[in-house]
Amino acid sequence: MKKSFLMGVAVAALFAGTASAADLKFAPGQDSKFNWKSYDEFKAAHADLKGQPLTIFGPWRGEDEAFFQSVLAYFVEATGIDVKYSSSENYEQQIVIDTQAGSPPNIAVLPQPGLLADLASKGFLTPLGDDNSKWIKDNYGAGDSWVGYGTYKGKDGKEAFYAFPYKADVKSLVWYVPENFEEAGYKIPTTMEELHALTDQIVKDGGVPWCIGLGSGGATGWPATDWVEDIMLRMQPPEAYDKWTTNELKFTDPAVVAAIDEFGKFAKNEKYVDGGVAAVASTDFRDSPKGLFAVPPKCYMHHQASFIPSFFPEGTKLGQDADFFYMPTYASHPELGKPVLGAGTLVSIAKDSKTARAFIDFLKTPIAHEVWMAQSSFLTPYKGVSTEAYANPQMKKEGEILTSATTFRFDGSDLMPGKIGAGAFWTGMVDFVGGKSAEEAAGEIQSAWDGIK
Repeated sequence: MKKSFLMGVAVAALFAGTASAADLKFAPGQDSKFNWKSYDEFKAAHADLKGQPLTIFGPWRGEDEAFFQSVLAYFVEATGIDVKYSSSENYEQQIVIDTQAGSPPNIAVLPQPGLLADLASKGFLTPLGDDNSKWIKDNYGAGDSWVGYGTYKGKDGKEAFYAFPYKADVKSLVWYVPENFEEAGYKIPTTMEELHALTDQIVKDGGVPWCIGLGSGGATGWPATDWVEDIMLRMQPPEAYDKWTTNELKFTDPAVVAAIDEFGKFAKNEKYVDGGVAAVASTDFRDSPKGLFAVPPKCYMHHQASFIPSFFPEGTKLGQDADFFYMPTYASHPELGKPVLGAGTLVSIAKDSKTARAFIDFLKTPIAHEVWMAQSSFLTPYKGVSTEAYANPQMKKEGEILTSATTFRFDGSDLMPGKIGAGAFWTGMVDFVGGKSAEEAAGEIQSAWDGIK
């Protein structure tokens, strides 16, 4: 995962915490922005599990673990179940070790569908049932997409639904400074054709449209892969995107080359990027958006995921000093709907029990989402939540992008083998921006993939 790479390699440290019903962030029934009715109904249906154990292993540590524990407190209060949550700095390796050793947790939470698919194929996961897959399809934005990411072949070779999506991230965003747009008279583009026209208009007005920075130390190049993935979803059907991430559709295919070229229309035009084309690969992605806030602005737009405000100038107020719009789609491809690129965590049962089944049921209550939504760093495609529970208007707007999506796809480079998604694809994009053609860059990436034994 890119995020894991960027955080650096840490020494494995396993820790555990016990959720307590005494620590409820929001008093049940007292705030109308929460869906307490569904919580009360869940509580009434699971009153027979008091004192029974449940172990959960997941990726959340630090602040995110504290948020998750605040959600678990409601589960504990409703059921009386004895819940223990644990994690590890190297959680991907730890869950494999635990399952192979015959000591799995009841619940395994992972952000990698590929790893879960591998665990399912070895018989280490329990199917969640058709009723849960239907529930996701009916209640989540782009429900079919989420069901797909949770459906794998078991040890018997038969497909089943194994992983319940909970917590998502959005990448299909373009950031801007509202004051800059207002002063220049620019409107938010609603199609990619309008985005191209706006890019040209900014140049005509004497400005620079884009800040693009691919620098990230040993991971330099990854921001360009997000660009290409977003464009692929806007130029090709999701089925083509899926085949691309599994090497059924080659990097050298005209569809992929066209997407890379489309990125080049923005990144390889001297007039379009702050500092010129030479600065694209050398500018650190964390520094890149700073041009939005210069006076006069050094750029007007920046394509990046929902985490980027962490690197905005201190004191920046989202919605006022900075805002975002959805990366628009092509008017020429209306059949592709409203695709969203992002990521998410998936919840599976590794050791079946009544308490594990109860936890999956809990995730179908709006309150299991709303408690985290009301604090920070949580988005959900669940259409049944109260969007008023979001901690701020920006999170609410990102959440609405998820619930209105017609297609959701995980970051393509994260789905590819590490040597490609976290290697050749990154370097290939740097080479492309550095002067190689889309065909040349794609050919080198494909050669690297073909060389994997």
